[in-house]
Amino acid sequence: MSHRYSWFLVFFNIVIGFSGPRFLQAAPTACYEKSVKLNSGKWIGTIIRADGNIIPVYFDIQKNAGKTTVHVINGAERLLVDNVRLQGDSIFINMPFFDSRFAARIEDSMHLTGNYIKNYGDHSVEIPFKAVYHDADPGRFARDQKPSRYNISGRWAVLFKGPEDTTVSVGEFKQKQNQVTGTFLTITGDYRYLSGSVDGDTLRLSTFDGGHAYSFVSKIESDKKMTGFFYAGATSVQSWVADKNDQARLPDEYSLTQLKDPAKARLHFSYRDLTGQLVSLSDPKFRNKVVIIQILGSWCPNCMDETKFLAPWYVQNKSRGVELIGLAYERTTSYADAKRLLQPFVTRFHVTYPILPTGVTVSDSMRTQKTLPEIDSIVGFPTTIFIDKKGLVRKISTGFNGPGTGNHYDLYKKEFNGLVNSLLSE
Repeated sequence: MSHRYSWFLVFFNIVIGFSGPRFLQAAPTACYEKSVKLNSGKWIGTIIRADGNIIPVYFDIQKNAGKTTVHVINGAERLLVDNVRLQGDSIFINMPFFDSRFAARIEDSMHLTGNYIKNYGDHSVEIPFKAVYHDADPGRFARDQKPSRYNISGRWAVLFKGPEDTTVSVGEFKQKQNQVTGTFLTITGDYRYLSGSVDGDTLRLSTFDGGHAYSFVSKIESDKKMTGFFYAGATSVQSWVADKNDQARLPDEYSLTQLKDPAKARLHFSYRDLTGQLVSLSDPKFRNKVVIIQILGSWCPNCMDETKFLAPWYVQNKSRGVELIGLAYERTTSYADAKRLLQPFVTRFHVTYPILPTGVTVSDSMRTQKTLPEIDSIVGFPTTIFIDKKGLVRKISTGFNGPGTGNHYDLYKKEFNGLVNSLLSE
């Protein structure tokens, strides 16, 4: 049920250049004539799916020296959104990554109504959205929770079941009274910062970063078992079952992608970077150096986390004889569109290594054969390839354990640095 009313379409096409939510019975000039005060502070937003399920969005609006900013809050994360525009009685919040945004009407100082808009390359999806201001920290879910019957802290073996696939995962949670934080680990990465609560025998968790719009609802059947549903974006839904298991583990991340022929361990590719310069592994810049290939996409939240780690790491370590190259697989084959989508990563994280759009979409079933035919398959994003000073592939790691995974992130950094140090010492 998108809010489609004529005046907003006219305004949105003229000012922004794309269609957004439209609101009821307002003259085309209303947004210029009417200005509505918007409260600063904590807000609880709700993305409302067509099936009636909701995805909470917790954020903080601040105004300073005439500039409005938003911080999206996920557990310990505060994701800065600085492309925010107030126009009369409307607010436009453009997420820094993932080609997504909010367009909403300021109903009054405490209420927003509009749409969350997500672009998927060849089409966009609009989902109704509303938000309410809270003068005190409201938490992600309702405050009038029933006392928790269970404490779910610990490690869980989790199985997500969808109409087309099944995903093996490990859930790790910390519960303090009713409040819960944690994440799900999978072979292709983690579900980032999850937070929520236990209300009686019901667990609710969610996260939103522009790319991930996730909500998890489950019944805690005992101290050892949970069953529930996972809601993602506009329509995706999976059932899931979790069993308490302190020994739950995922496959080794270095075992998922391999060279087709270990005797042919050299990669060959040439693509333009975001400045238009052709970059190839055979360039003198990369000779006799350890080279790390980052396989990424601007649509991928785990790739955002990896880029946030790799960009400063490269600045600190490039003088040691190490280079980085990013190979990007977007939802478009257009170089210009890929550049537009990738530039925010470069700007926000001060990326100084080359990012190369491959011109092959992430959904292309032949993406590996077309770009890196020497390996068997790009299983997940991100994937990281380690090349020694002789130009030979030595390790391929699938996925990334980001900062939302706590100790796993620390362990990842330790292993990453240990592997690079070993290759540099050869």
